[in-house]
Order: sequence, then structure tokens, then C-alpha cells
Amino acid sequence: MKVLKLKINLLSAICFMLVSTSFYAQEGHITINQDKNISNLLALKKELNKDEDAPNRYKIQIYNGSRAGANAAQKEFHSNYSDWHSKIVFDTPNFKIWAGNFRTRLEADRALKRIKKNFPNAFIFRPKK
Repeated sequence: MKVLKLKINLLSAICFMLVSTSFYAQEGHITINQDKNISNLLALKKELNKDEDAPNRYKIQIYNGSRAGANAAQKEFHSNYSDWHSKIVFDTPNFKIWAGNFRTRLEADRALKRIKKNFPNAFIFRPKK
């Protein structure tokens, strides 16, 4: 009885190997047909999104004070939040650090919630041109 089960298992394994070698995964080729202007529009959109000084964007001010304090605050900001760009802006008589470039108020609010842990005086604003 054991010999019969062993033969059946061996025969099943051999049949499985022979059958499985004859199957292949699906192969195919993809052809994309699109208007030539789509690439131009995508490039234009990328350029528009890069505009950091757009008047309808939100920013977060994280510091207002002396130049030395601004440099120290910017260094601390970059060590904690490397995913957002920050820049020092001189507005007589103070140096300010502006961070981020948010399209919506919701994005800015979410970022502000994280930033307030290290910079409790931070606030959201829209720069005036």
C-alpha cells in the first residue's frame, strides 16, 4: 500500500513538472497613442508648479528677528524638516524665514501642525507682491 502511494506521488510530481514547463506567462507589447501636445502641456504644468513666488501660494513664517537668529533657526529647520524648502527674507529691520510653498490652506495647516512642535510662533500667510 505504501509503495502504491509512493508511486502515485512520484507520478503526480513528474506530470506536474512536465505540464508546468509548457505554460508561459502572458507576454505582450504596449503601444501608447497620444497627442503630441500632451507632453508640451505636461512640461508647461511642471514649469507653472515650480513658481515659488506665486501670489496664491501659502507659506509658513517660522522666525522673525536678527540675522544670526535667522541663520540658526534655518539650520534647525532644515535638520528637522528637510522635505520643505525655506528661505531667509529681509524685511526692514528684521530677517524672516519662510518655509514651504503650499497650494491649499489645508496643506499649509497640516505642515504647520508639524512645524509648531519645534517652532511654536510659526504661522501661515500669503505673501503680498
